[in-house]
Amino acid sequence: MPISRRHFLATGTVLPLFAAAQSSRSGQAWYEKMRRCGQVNFNEMDPGRLDIAQWVDYWSSLKLDALLLNAGGIMAFYPTKIPGHHRSQFLGGGDLFGDFTKAAKARGMRVVARLDCNLAYEETLQLRPEWFVRTADGAPVKHSESPWLFQTCMFSSYFTEQMPAIIREINSLYDVDGFFTNGWPSTGRPPACRCEACRRLAARNTPAFAEQHLARVLEVWKLWDNAAKEKKPDSVYVGNLGGGIRATTDLRRLSSVAGWFNADHQGRTGATPIWDCAQQGRVAQSVMKGRCITNVTGSYANSKPLWRHTAKAPAEATMWMAQTTASGMVPWYHWLGGEPEDQRWRAPGREFFQWIAKYEPHFVNRKPVASVGVVFSQRMNAMYTPPGGGAPSDFLQGMYYALLEGRFLFDFVHEDDLDAATLKKYAAVILPNTAILSDAQCAQLRSYARGGGGLLATFETGRYDGAGARRGELGLADVFGASVAGDVEGPKGNSYYARIEQRHAILAGFEETNVLPGAEYRLPVKARAPQAMTVVPPYPAFPPEMVYTRTPKTDEPAIVIAEEGMSRRIWLPGDVERSFWRSGDGDLSRLLQQAIRWVARDRMPVRVTGDGLVELFAWETEPGYAVHILNYTNPNFALGWFRETYPLGAQTVRMELPEGVRVRKVQALRAGTELKYKVTGQTLEFTLPGVRDYEIAAVTKG
Repeated sequence: MPISRRHFLATGTVLPLFAAAQSSRSGQAWYEKMRRCGQVNFNEMDPGRLDIAQWVDYWSSLKLDALLLNAGGIMAFYPTKIPGHHRSQFLGGGDLFGDFTKAAKARGMRVVARLDCNLAYEETLQLRPEWFVRTADGAPVKHSESPWLFQTCMFSSYFTEQMPAIIREINSLYDVDGFFTNGWPSTGRPPACRCEACRRLAARNTPAFAEQHLARVLEVWKLWDNAAKEKKPDSVYVGNLGGGIRATTDLRRLSSVAGWFNADHQGRTGATPIWDCAQQGRVAQSVMKGRCITNVTGSYANSKPLWRHTAKAPAEATMWMAQTTASGMVPWYHWLGGEPEDQRWRAPGREFFQWIAKYEPHFVNRKPVASVGVVFSQRMNAMYTPPGGGAPSDFLQGMYYALLEGRFLFDFVHEDDLDAATLKKYAAVILPNTAILSDAQCAQLRSYARGGGGLLATFETGRYDGAGARRGELGLADVFGASVAGDVEGPKGNSYYARIEQRHAILAGFEETNVLPGAEYRLPVKARAPQAMTVVPPYPAFPPEMVYTRTPKTDEPAIVIAEEGMSRRIWLPGDVERSFWRSGDGDLSRLLQQAIRWVARDRMPVRVTGDGLVELFAWETEPGYAVHILNYTNPNFALGWFRETYPLGAQTVRMELPEGVRVRKVQALRAGTELKYKVTGQTLEFTLPGVRDYEIAAVTKG
């Protein structure tokens, strides 16, 4: 398939258990030790009517480490003296931000000033017209829902003059601990603009513009962070990120300047699967490597249709906070408006935050426990056009679903972090249709495999170089022992089938069939040796009289299996993972799971067996280890919200302990009970009687 012109900025092992090392928390900055965060968004009418004492009581009951409060940007909630910085018309002679900050600080909470840099009033437009986004004919661009506001341009001096001035003024007036900007920089592209500054830039949707955009983001981020630190060295600027597996802006380069990564990933709508928040945690961990990450849970109904002043279902809000915590992020609970009429949102936040405060040491993670690394490619999101349409992230989504069904412990590995030090942590590395790989990345993966690491790749992996140009041969052809034999082919009524030619470990459970579903699209290949499955080409699906193959047998591989020393490798030339995501066909999930186990030599440091669809995380913690079990067994796991919880039965945990580690205690933190356990050699085993929505098995070392 052709690569689109949209261009994201391009540019052997024995697995030690519990050895996926990350940088430890420095403990030097206050936010590195933060475990609970909250936010109330003021609206223009809140000054003079908001009950600060009542709000501080609520946030204190959540045992917050930090509270975010609106300070300025679009609208100042304090008596600003900066020209063009619009005050709330209801502020009068008051100081909502200052009074709330003083009350929160008195209760032991850090305060982060929330700013919005994206919009401003017409009075600011008249004062400094060069600050604003312009159309091709020079007109300023209004906000779609609030047409009295106009969009500011990140390439203008609004970002380098006005915003630093606001940060410095707030710092001079108040005891704040950091600054946050709503909506900027996000993880997508800025709005189209033809202002004077933007006319000097490269054309949009070009590599040159992508570089200019990222360079500007890094410049502004550092500028604002430096301004924040002028008063206190441990103050911080934190931007608005997120995007999960769909992010395009280079998060790895952003992480080089971000002391704190905030994912404004507040909830899901439509057909978004429940694990969307956990995916965001894995994405952020892949670039921050244990440094501070927060994720916002919107306590309001952020659905479509949208109601921002009614509460989200408690089961949904709780699962979002649970995923945040399990994936190693810090939960941030959020409500809009100072006078809520719907009070149902309060209890879920209070109950969850008080619970994690009770067991806080078990949520302070040192490093993750995982045996499989899954490559996360942002270039795919920005550059790749999938055959048959859909999102590039659908390939990763299908692989993710199979990993959950197989109950694997896995990390995301950023595409630009494939060096030996990173990959040696894993028994196997998974490449879900990672079509775009540079020569250097291919060399890193080749070295990993030759050193004994397992590899599983699908579809067009390595078919395009780092600039998006199609190679004459697959970038990893020599690793898998296969070569391209044609262009991508799609369905013709039926999709293609895979005929079983030889029995193999990855085909266990398929003894009663000679054919399996192949995939919707495939890349025809040739292999050096006969393979376990061959392609049966597509044939008509209608009318019934025509539903039969004219080509029951071919030599075209439907799978390529290779071994070299300790390295096991599988390449599936079809979009098997995406086909699973689209169809829900369990045969495809089983094939993927068994392929992963085979290339990883079934080396899993933690195994959790039992019924139900769950997501697992395991961490080495301050007291010992923690195994997080998120219960996704719910009719609304892929559509709508969780409205009820469907508890699971017993779950048996087997954990391989490092040499010399002794166990003193095992607890089920959600249930609040101590568990019986046994240790045989270096294997710890215990059973959780059940899992309601979320459970953590906490192992305390002796």
